[in-house]
Amino acid sequence: MGPSRLPGRLLTRTFFEDTPEHVAPHLLGKLLVHKTAADILAGRIVEVEAYLGPHHKTPDPAAHSHRGPTPRNQVLFGPAGFAYVYSIYGLYYCMNFSCEKAGFGGGVLLRALEPVAGLAQMARNRSLGPHPEACDLTGGPGRLCQALGLTRPTHNGLDLLDPRSPLQVRDDGFRVTRILVTRRIGIRHAVELPLRFSLPESKCVSGPKKIKGKSIFLREGSVRKLMR
Repeated sequence: MGPSRLPGRLLTRTFFEDTPEHVAPHLLGKLLVHKTAADILAGRIVEVEAYLGPHHKTPDPAAHSHRGPTPRNQVLFGPAGFAYVYSIYGLYYCMNFSCEKAGFGGGVLLRALEPVAGLAQMARNRSLGPHPEACDLTGGPGRLCQALGLTRPTHNGLDLLDPRSPLQVRDDGFRVTRILVTRRIGIRHAVELPLRFSLPESKCVSGPKKIKGKSIFLREGSVRKLMR
């Protein structure tokens, strides 16, 4: 990947204006790209979790938007396709993509990427040696933000679909047909909801490796049925 040429094409606003449980699995295989002054850092999305807006018929108290809009979560209630970055424990950052149309508060948490470009800089950002394992770079929501140099002060509220934005979500034609659907991890509420989606063959997926789930073929309507 050249220093000025980005892979694939930008996703559309319409892609993100669907419900989180539909957007999330279809994000698998897409690229998150961060353009810096010196480099392009990119990773393929291999694990995500959907978080439902407060309007959803299924209550989701684990979602940041559960109690409605606040100064902290305002991005989730804005237009679809924007970056919502927040801090955890005052030490790390995590990133969501806003979903649905303005006012609904749905989001998708990025849990893991497979590094594609800028690995040397990612390793430096993570304070690792020159040849780290891919999972050590971007295998986790906090790790991937650190590897790509993403922070709330700089990247919260960026439009992921603007060609001028330093942070973009792009499609390079990578095809995903089969995904693994499980309950979400690392939360205390609504843990039974089947809203964690990952690529079964990826070594960068975070969390327990033996967590039980359902393998499905990704096609229209296949994910919606899981929530019925």
